[in-house]
Amino acid sequence: MAELISIVTCPDCGHQSAETMPVDACLYYYACKGCGRSIRPKAGDCCVFCSYGSVPCPPIQEERAFP
Repeated sequence: MAELISIVTCPDCGHQSAETMPVDACLYYYACKGCGRSIRPKAGDCCVFCSYGSVPCPPIQEERAFP
């Protein structure tokens, strides 16, 4: 079973926020709750959780669990 909570860390201000990830979609935009910056994934990553989260998104977790 995929972990659904990820701590997103803003690359600009360092603010951290626990967020619930969707199980069937990737999140392409995230507004930092500290500075308000709109965060997008790094090149090559599918979503902000894979780039800035403590845990990658559920679709990637599943992919890694069953190569």
